[in-house]
Amino acid sequence: MEPQTKFDVIIIGGSNSGLSAGMALGRALYNTLIIDSGKPCNRQTPHSHNFIMHDGWTPADMHAAAKKDVLAYPTVQYLNGTATAVTGSTNNFELTIAESDTVYHTKKIIIATGIKDTFPDIEGFAECWGISIIHCPYCHGYEYKHEETGILANGDMGFEMAKLISNWTKKLTVFTNGKADFTDEQREAMGRNNINIVETTISKFEHQDGYIDQLIFSDGESFSLKALYARLPFTQHTDIPEKLGCEFNEQGYIKVDMMQKTNVSGVFACGDSTSPMRAVSAAVASGGMAGVVAGKEIHEERF
Repeated sequence: MEPQTKFDVIIIGGSNSGLSAGMALGRALYNTLIIDSGKPCNRQTPHSHNFIMHDGWTPADMHAAAKKDVLAYPTVQYLNGTATAVTGSTNNFELTIAESDTVYHTKKIIIATGIKDTFPDIEGFAECWGISIIHCPYCHGYEYKHEETGILANGDMGFEMAKLISNWTKKLTVFTNGKADFTDEQREAMGRNNINIVETTISKFEHQDGYIDQLIFSDGESFSLKALYARLPFTQHTDIPEKLGCEFNEQGYIKVDMMQKTNVSGVFACGDSTSPMRAVSAAVASGGMAGVVAGKEIHEERF
């Protein structure tokens, strides 16, 4: 049997936001294809938190359960693959993937591909990312409450992170990995709250299976830690939005309106590619909105 190649909506990215969009479309009877490369940004994270009904689940188990729910709807299909190109315009898009020369046709596109973090060139950092080097206290802070904790940041961002994370622990040190760039007022506020500042550059993270034991500095000194927060630069996980002509904001996220519409007609985006709110709940909410609005647009055009 020849594979189906014509769909109402193709969703590029099959993690939390993409699957949420797929459920909305499946329940609305739209023929939908979800294409996923199988490389979610949280794949190293031991447990996912701050999402009711699934608090503490592993990301893999959460994904498997969500995928099972979505594929229970017969109009939704799931394809393991990497989308490489999208051409055309609304109601007449063509999409290709790396694993096949098949051309897929669709009326609407939903981009749910997320972002790729850019790691600092410090030994051990990548291995600890998502495990003991973390980005969000609401997602992971409870598990490290009252523990010796660091922040890898500087300037205004480092100060704002210190303010926020001091809610979870008072054993807090900001590592600027070089000369600190804080105002006198920021230094005074951190000192008043017993938040230390260390400017020595970091050479290595010693760890056990991603769990930090200590930092090793360029001068040979060390510092014992349980957790470290970091906000990393990133790139979009795919260049398809750029090739389609999608606009980006100053931070590098795809610009969308409240309905998850991009500036390109027929193209929607959701999840981490559109927002710094890197939480499962936020991804699911934006994906659901994208699916509902994409389907509604199709219905209104053909009514």
